[in-house]
Amino acid sequence: MKKEINFWLALLPLVVMIIAMLLAVIVFEQAPHVPLIIGTVVAAIVAWKYGYKWKEIEEMMYKGIKLALPAIVIIMLVGLTIGAWIGGGIVATMIYYGLEIISPSIFLVTIAIICAIVSLAIGSSWATMGTIGVAGMGIGISMGIPAPMIAGAVISGSYFGDKMSPLSDTTNLASGLTHTDLFVHIKHMFYTTIPGLLIALGVYAYLGKDFGENASESADIAQTIVELQESFVISPFLLLVPLLVIVLVAMKVPAVPALVVGIALGFLSQVIVQGEPITNALGALQSGYTIDTTNEFLAGLLNRGGLDSMMFTVSLAIVAMTFGGILEFSGMLRSLMNQLLKVVKSTGSLIASTLGACFLTNVTCSEQYISIVIPSRMFAKVYTEKELHSKNLSRALEDGGTLTSVFVPWNTCGVFIFGTLGVHAFAYAPYAILNFVVPIISLIYAFTGFTITKLSKEEKNEILASQAEEEAAG
Repeated sequence: MKKEINFWLALLPLVVMIIAMLLAVIVFEQAPHVPLIIGTVVAAIVAWKYGYKWKEIEEMMYKGIKLALPAIVIIMLVGLTIGAWIGGGIVATMIYYGLEIISPSIFLVTIAIICAIVSLAIGSSWATMGTIGVAGMGIGISMGIPAPMIAGAVISGSYFGDKMSPLSDTTNLASGLTHTDLFVHIKHMFYTTIPGLLIALGVYAYLGKDFGENASESADIAQTIVELQESFVISPFLLLVPLLVIVLVAMKVPAVPALVVGIALGFLSQVIVQGEPITNALGALQSGYTIDTTNEFLAGLLNRGGLDSMMFTVSLAIVAMTFGGILEFSGMLRSLMNQLLKVVKSTGSLIASTLGACFLTNVTCSEQYISIVIPSRMFAKVYTEKELHSKNLSRALEDGGTLTSVFVPWNTCGVFIFGTLGVHAFAYAPYAILNFVVPIISLIYAFTGFTITKLSKEEKNEILASQAEEEAAG
């Protein structure tokens, strides 16, 4: 006989997993897979205690994995893209021209703005990070800028565009689930996201002062440029490959076929432009590119990519989603959310609870889409009852769900970033300024009432009647 899971027992798997994660990752410097498996085992035991049979628990895990399959496919394709683009000289060309044009002192600001523009145009933070972000890491590291800072700037810019673009899947999801007009939703996000970006750019400008050009750095950059020319055929025509992928996505071609086109062109570039044998090009797709150089810095920069490089990331996504699947489909997450709802007494506490619920879902279910879906279902009626316009909820879902996903190393977003940019979530977290400043701004607005839009009594009653009809139909 299944019954609603007690709050404290629902909390137990999460507490055990977090303790195991802290010990494994921080104390013993190990991978996060085993702590997630430990959390999954504890969650399965709790579900079994409450009447679920093993077959049902197994189905919960499979459902969780199924939710991550689109992300896993993208992760694998990005691995192939990186291998193909490095082998084809595309990444080297982007680094070459980046080093020629961009000053180290303004690099962090520049890469954040470029990523914001590209992501705004195509509506995808992942596609932006997997293309512009990879090249940006190479350029910045060549300038002597720490990788976590570069990753933070890339993430901030990419997530600004993803959050504000009408083409973004998370933006459409948040507006659709809350029945908020898409452009009303985007306009309401201006109040939190634009100040967040300006603060981020200000911080990056301040950090960039430490990387002003000096004789030593100029010599290192010049040496890197020379070695890139010796190792690859550098041509501005190679920049057409990433440009084409960006145009395809902007034209609403799905990410998978757009990336496949990019991979094919990278493969052909390695064979035709770089003049390497097909064997090497296939090897770059499978196990990554290997540059023949005595320069350890350049080798570390370009010896990467390939399908094999993403298997750690793929396995982490699968393990994380088995844990999230049990928490979601056994009702444990619902039990945790219900406890959050009990503390809601004011507009400020309601929006704070929404932000917290979104982050909690990112931690427990490891998927940013779920962090929008579940809280939207749980809070929609409460917002209406408190006479709050749905755009307040849709904005809170994005501020708390979309943006905070990057801070959870086992979330599909944290996993993707680690596999693509090569920087761990704990390392880039202090520099992903936009992603933590925006939720703080949202929290300030919640308690001050600034930009919070109310409903009239008539609108409230009309929406409540509509929600009651939906629940009856569901």
